[in-house]
Amino acid sequence: MIDLRSDTVTQPTAAMREAIARAEVGDDVYGEDPTVRALEERVASLLGKEAALFVPSGTMANQVAIRTHTEPGDEIVADARAHVLLYERAAPTALSGVMPRPIESETGVFGADELRARVRLPVPGMPPGLFPPTRLVCLENTHNAGGGTVWPFDRFAEVAHEARRLGLAVHLDGARLWNAAVASGIPEHRWAGLCDSVAVCFSKGLGAPVGSAVAGTQGFIDRARRFRGMFGGAMRQAGVLAAAALFALEHHRERLAEDHANARRLAEGLAQLPGTEVDPTRVVTNILYVRLTRVPAGRFAERAEAMGVRVLPVAEDRIRLVTHLDVSAADIDRALAIFAAILRAGG
Repeated sequence: MIDLRSDTVTQPTAAMREAIARAEVGDDVYGEDPTVRALEERVASLLGKEAALFVPSGTMANQVAIRTHTEPGDEIVADARAHVLLYERAAPTALSGVMPRPIESETGVFGADELRARVRLPVPGMPPGLFPPTRLVCLENTHNAGGGTVWPFDRFAEVAHEARRLGLAVHLDGARLWNAAVASGIPEHRWAGLCDSVAVCFSKGLGAPVGSAVAGTQGFIDRARRFRGMFGGAMRQAGVLAAAALFALEHHRERLAEDHANARRLAEGLAQLPGTEVDPTRVVTNILYVRLTRVPAGRFAERAEAMGVRVLPVAEDRIRLVTHLDVSAADIDRALAIFAAILRAGG
């Protein structure tokens, strides 16, 4: 089975399983797990931050960061289709008591003007304290719902600087920041250097079985540790998980370029098939969205799985495809042949 639903479906490699088996462990709640500590130090170094905190999931990394930056009743700004708003089960409101102010965009990339328009600024003559204060802007790079979009670095810097001018903290949902760094040639620490906190994921493109991290100043991480525990994310002998993440960081980052090439190969092949709409020039990392004009997405997914390929329907006429560690160029060619057969048959 060729699974193109997500880059979260990968299996640990044999070498990664060996690293897990050899992991030295201790009780991380007491700060005694040496492998977790090594992972946190490595992440902080890669991102140019003072400290990092290992957490079970990308959602927890983002939500711990939001809670650390804010207090209940505050407001946060993010793209309308940002992962923190679209896929995290209303967690900002439920867990942190904050109200989102979304920015509408096509690809998840917006500018300083759009940010400024969503920030509540004091209005002369209005009673003070009438509106909730805007405290935080959340950026996402790469942007999942935008199709694996990588922010133009100058635009990213412009928005981060404007946020600071407006008195906001900046959090980066960098679940796939590793992909953004490979695609742009701009190292992770330069993106992270523009932000107060950064979340990164090990179980997406890097292929670890579980885990994410949030990074920032030492004071920020000290406060974040409290909320990790409050949200149920404090773990004990977590070194068996951290070992896989460490292995992934050291061995699977550079190879992300292969996933990007396979995604372009897939997009170019799909663009030649009748009944699809996809722009290969917009595929810069490992995610692509395809509009189907002849076969409903649900039906297409059923037929594809029956023939050996899993895809993710995200709307009645739209599917998402993601390349990853367990998908080769030969797999892409086989998937394209199966897609062509489905489309020719009309589903």
